[in-house]
Order: sequence, then structure tokens, then C-alpha cells
Amino acid sequence: MNKELMEALDILEKEKEISKETLFEAIENSLLTACKNHFGKADNIKVEIDRDTCDFLCYAEKEVVEEVEDDCLQISLEDAQKIKADAKIGDMIHVEIKSKEFGRIATQNAKNVILQKIREEERSVIYNQYYEKEKDVVTGIVQRYVGRNISINLGKADGILNESEQVKGEVFKPTERIKVYILEVKNTPKGPRILVSRTHPELVKRLFEAEVTEIKDGTVEIMSIAREAGSRTKMAVRSNNPNVDAVGACVGINGARVNSIVDELRGEKIDIINWDENPGNLIQNALSPAKIVAVFADPDEKTAKVVVPDYQLSLAIGKEGQNARLAARLTGYKIDIKSETQAKDAPGFRYEDYMDEYDEYDDEEGYAEESDSTQE
Repeated sequence: MNKELMEALDILEKEKEISKETLFEAIENSLLTACKNHFGKADNIKVEIDRDTCDFLCYAEKEVVEEVEDDCLQISLEDAQKIKADAKIGDMIHVEIKSKEFGRIATQNAKNVILQKIREEERSVIYNQYYEKEKDVVTGIVQRYVGRNISINLGKADGILNESEQVKGEVFKPTERIKVYILEVKNTPKGPRILVSRTHPELVKRLFEAEVTEIKDGTVEIMSIAREAGSRTKMAVRSNNPNVDAVGACVGINGARVNSIVDELRGEKIDIINWDENPGNLIQNALSPAKIVAVFADPDEKTAKVVVPDYQLSLAIGKEGQNARLAARLTGYKIDIKSETQAKDAPGFRYEDYMDEYDEYDDEEGYAEESDSTQE
């Protein structure tokens, strides 16, 4: 048994996660390469490795002839009978090749073939590992700034956090641990190129999935999410169990669950609202914390006209229009907001504009009245 080779293969399989079968194939190919370099051809060379003992045999298949014309392919009857006593003209004889006979260059080339195969397999294993994690969140260690981009150590490979995927104002120190969302994993000749993000809305979604047990087991479902990275996120959730409060499950006791995610996102505000199949109610929830007088939603046009109390107009719109913008993204509706005073003279913002429709349809389909329920 070749114990040294067996131990080396065991170590490579454990540390690099490269299968022994792949390594055996690499050794076989390297020996064939060495034979080709040594003899000039390797068409009739065979290599056999015992998978259990790691003992290997390298031999050439040669035809028994009376007069040898090609030493690589043929063998004389006299020499053949030294290997096999009953050999006769026309037989194929296995002639063992001693690897010690190979020259230094042939040996070096064989070594390079094995090393190259190990490098290729190592890159392939790493690529497959991280490709499976694509669209998921992983923890990485900040290494260094490369220009305006940041190199993140993800374990067995490095990820690139491009400037466009960084949250404005976030500054990281080397060795700092952060969570990142894997955007894309590309296979390149130099190994996998992993692009990560801190701004993607899915980062928030995946953090909640990891933090909230009810989301992980499917009891609570994240229906929609809208994010302005570093500033604010709105998330709509619903419960598939009438005994479980979706918003409460996400917030946690004394806000423990949501606060841990806010800390990871460096203080980014997170609004969690209840999802509602009625577009009027959903838009009302999405515009929280502002109070709503009425919502006139058009599901076909995906537009909504919203009336709020005069003193709530700025709150509903939000700083630089952020609250209304996020609510529009969350619901998929184009939202037009006016105060009660403005709505008196604006077509489409008054109940009387829809009186004909109210006669035909149930009131709830067209609008949602102000609710006293509080949203997180």
C-alpha cells in the first residue's frame, strides 16, 4: 500500500473538498503526460490505480513482432517471452513502465498537471459553494478598500462590495464583521468573482427570515418590501395563522427582533405594516404613521387618490417625499396625496365623484375609511 499517497489524498479531500476520484484521474493523466514527454507518444500507454491501496501500474500495450520497427508500439518475440513465456507473434503484451525512468522534465510536467488539476477543482468547489448561496445573506469580514470598492472576506473566497452597492455614509474598518447580500457569482479563470450588496431590499428580507422564526417556518409571509438604503424601509407582512400577529412577530418582545436588524443596518428605520388584499386598506397602511381620511383606489389603472387631514399632509408625504415614495413602491400604486382643504376643489378626491359607482359596487372596493388601528 502506498501510505504517503493515501494520506496526501485524504488531506486534500478534507481541506480542499476535492473528491479522491478526481485526484486519481489527475494522477493518471499526469502519468500519461509524463509518458508522452518521455517516449514521444502515449496512445498505447495505460495507467491503473488501485483506489483502495493507492498502488499504481503504468504499462504499454505492445504487439509481438519478428522485427521491431517502432519500439514504442512493438516488441520482439524474444523480449515478449521474457515477460510472458507463452507469447507468440501477433499477441498484445503489457510492458510495465517504471516511473523512475522518466526524466526530470517529464517528472516536472507530470507534477504541474496534478497541481493544475487541484487548482481547477479547488476553484470549481468554491464556485459551486458560493453559487448555491447566490441571492442569500452571508457574514463577511472587511479586508481593505480597493479604490472606492471594498474587499470582503467571505471565508474561502473574497467578495467585492462595489461603490454602487454601498450605503451612503457607511464606513467600515478592517476586520469588522458585516452581513452582505450575494448579488452574483461569476466563474472566471482566476476563480469565482463574487459581487455583494448592502443596499438591496432582499438583504432586509433575508435578515428578517433569519431573525423571525415565524417567517422561516412560513407562518408569517413577507408580501412586499420597499427600501431606500441607509434611511428607511417599508415592509408589508401577513399571517397565515389567525392566532399569530404578523407585525408583532416581526417586531418581537420590546422590539428585540426588529432592533437587532436595525443595528445591523446601522440605524436604518423599518416600518412594518399589515398586508391587505383590499388596495384601499393596503395603501392606508403603507402611508402610516400618517392618518388617512379616505383612499380612492383604481385597481385597473394602479392609481390611488388619498385624502389626509390638513395637519397630516407633510407627515403623509414625508421628508423629501420619502414616505409617499416608499408607499407607492410597496403597493405598486401611483399615489396622489392631498389635504382635506385641497381635496374639496380637486376632481377625484371627493366621495360625490364616485356616487354612481357606489350604487353599483360595495363601498369597500372603492375606498377605505380612516382606521384607528396603529401600525408599527
